[in-house]
Amino acid sequence: MARTLKSDKLLFLATLLLVGTSIVMVYSASSFKAMTSLQSPYSAMFKQIALAVLGLLVLSASMRVDYRIYRQPALIWGALVVVFVALVAVLFMPHRNGTARWFFIGPMNIQPSEFAKLTLTIFTAALLERRMHRINELGYALLPIGIATGTFVLLILLEPDFGTSVAILGIVIALIFAAGVKYRYLLSGLLVLGPALLGIAILEPYRIRRLLSYLDPWAHQLDEGYQVVQGWIAIGSGGILGRGLMAGIAKQSFLPEAQTDFIAAVIGEELGLIGITLLIATFGIVAWRGLRAAVLAPDRFGSLLAIGLTTMVSVQAFFNLSVVTGLVPNKGLPLPLVSNGGSSLLINLLGMGILLNISQQASTVAAAKVGVEPEG
Repeated sequence: MARTLKSDKLLFLATLLLVGTSIVMVYSASSFKAMTSLQSPYSAMFKQIALAVLGLLVLSASMRVDYRIYRQPALIWGALVVVFVALVAVLFMPHRNGTARWFFIGPMNIQPSEFAKLTLTIFTAALLERRMHRINELGYALLPIGIATGTFVLLILLEPDFGTSVAILGIVIALIFAAGVKYRYLLSGLLVLGPALLGIAILEPYRIRRLLSYLDPWAHQLDEGYQVVQGWIAIGSGGILGRGLMAGIAKQSFLPEAQTDFIAAVIGEELGLIGITLLIATFGIVAWRGLRAAVLAPDRFGSLLAIGLTTMVSVQAFFNLSVVTGLVPNKGLPLPLVSNGGSSLLINLLGMGILLNISQQASTVAAAKVGVEPEG
């Protein structure tokens, strides 16, 4: 029988540490640009603090709600419809930097694609759990997932947002793999999906330029490779100990939008190799404790949901850090729980709250296997 364990303090503290890092580094990365624009240097920080407080309230509430409630078909299908309508509606919103990704409501920007990630994670976990007995019947188990995922990904690509589309596909693939689908089906799907994504990538000239700049960033350091090269310079100039908090130079007009996708470069410059290492270690703790929650979950839905939520945060963090260091092409993905951005922060904190609730619902047998003492 499932029994409640103590709250996962390591996961909770790691989440708080990342949110605290976000507030400090968003201020550091944005203050210089704000002052040169005759704005308050604290404006981005105060906005991030407000979002963090709201997000932590969401986390606190969601970690107290039994995760099994998310299995209800009415809740899942209602969320899918709302997100679908939002993804269609956002295409008609004013463009920013050539994209239509946000609803602008007063000082807040709402990004529907972030809600799509969480909604598809819950939908996929619930459907796989219900149809596990016929998991290898593609039309029965995987076709509905493919239709929902394909629809959302297509709408997000129209924004356009290639990075979030790839992140969603990664979450769904991880869940299907964890559910135990035969390897030949997974391999066949990847063999089809890989060329399809490559084809989509080269349809747009700017994506071709990004791929070319990835192969040789220094040859494109004045255009498509500019951000990556400036990120390298920032991280390299930080050395072991860094220049010191607030003492970075890259954010002073050299690194565009330093508080968003490339905030890790600012961390590397100001806090050095030690700071970056601690950042990676913190995300490592999130991944470890998330997978632990999956192992200890009392039912398959909880296990799959924990895997999906862990993937949502840790894999995106991996890709963001890989972009900053030039290991993969620039995809425009924020660093979860750290980058400036309201929708991303709120959704990831909601996901962490659900994950914390799953970690509290371990079964006695599973807990005994790993030496965890249940309460009661």
